[in-house]
Amino acid sequence: MGVFAIRNLNNDKVLIHYSTDMKSKWNRHRTELNSGSHRNKQLQHDLTVLGANQFTFEVLSELKEPEEKEIIYKAKLKTLVEMIIKEHTSLIQYA
Repeated sequence: MGVFAIRNLNNDKVLIHYSTDMKSKWNRHRTELNSGSHRNKQLQHDLTVLGANQFTFEVLSELKEPEEKEIIYKAKLKTLVEMIIKEHTSLIQYA
């Protein structure tokens, strides 16, 4: 569980997201991108033009296994995303 980025190696643009199950979330993103149906049209366009080998999946921060209810961890992950974005002001994000 944590915060991850899908990074465009060509222009360093990133899509930052979080999940209590990063493996499943990454698989969903990859499936959507490979099928041409990703909800982020800019990211989809760049991947279609540049190819999947120009993108990486990077774990930015992880939380320990949940001891509390999942909903509490989702709020913590959202806060963690906001902190990472503030910390890395030079990140160019996909809208």
